[in-house]
Amino acid sequence: MPLPDPLGAMPSDTRAGFIALIGAPNAGKSTLINQLVGTKVSIVTHKVQTTRTIVRGVAMHGSAQLVFIDTPGIFKPKRRLDRAMVDTAWGGARDADLIALLIDARKGIDEEVENILKRLSSQSAPKVLILNKTDVAKREKLLQLAQKANEYLPFEETFMVSALTGDGTQAILDHFASKVPEGPWLYPDDQPSDLPLRILAAEITREKLFERLHEELPYISTVETEQWQSRKDGSARIEQTIYVERDSQKSIVLGKRGQTIKAISQAARTELSEIIEAPVHLFLFVKVRQNWADDPERYREMGLEFPK
Repeated sequence: MPLPDPLGAMPSDTRAGFIALIGAPNAGKSTLINQLVGTKVSIVTHKVQTTRTIVRGVAMHGSAQLVFIDTPGIFKPKRRLDRAMVDTAWGGARDADLIALLIDARKGIDEEVENILKRLSSQSAPKVLILNKTDVAKREKLLQLAQKANEYLPFEETFMVSALTGDGTQAILDHFASKVPEGPWLYPDDQPSDLPLRILAAEITREKLFERLHEELPYISTVETEQWQSRKDGSARIEQTIYVERDSQKSIVLGKRGQTIKAISQAARTELSEIIEAPVHLFLFVKVRQNWADDPERYREMGLEFPK
């Protein structure tokens, strides 16, 4: 008796491949991947360096399966966590079939982007250039920016998009669908991401931390899903811990009379309920763990290699 195919019935002319999306922090990579996939698979905030690990978003386009890799923004690292994030980003580029460099068209080519362009030349995978935020940049500047970037490194194609509105994304999907290798799909065609729900839940709560807290605190905190219990009524009980490094930081996360942690919990619970399409009972705890950013176990929880 033949075993069922976990990927379901596939057309005979399938293609599948990995596309790494790289760029400086806040270039719009996570927003673009969510737009390309058609659902939220990566958290988005207005603050830089929000993405810490690799998130894979799966888009179906005709008979092609496009696995987009959302990598952390590439910048000059200062801390151990920064080094792990940047190493992860370049690791995503090395493992990809195709590489897309995303540049914020408003900022153009600054020192961070210039360093990426220089290092990108050593990567063997085919590369395309994507200029983002075209809805707020003048066309003349876009053409000059495209020319300048291609002088640094000749790209196979140049695309101009607005990740926020989705304008121009169809051309990107068409291009990648024709370029990924022939072969079977790598994921079920109804699976938008390979991110486990426990990690996605922690990422959602971390997103709400970024939205509610200011200055450096979101960068020196992390969130872990300690328990996920599916109940008979279809709801989920989720327990998460927010780790900070000092008691003073714990007080900020809790807020006056617990108002800040309450707002974070409500926002995270609402979004998680929408994602899993079921009621969510979310319990957040805040704990002090000094030097958590030097603990190898925390890096494993985030899906990062611990840099020596």
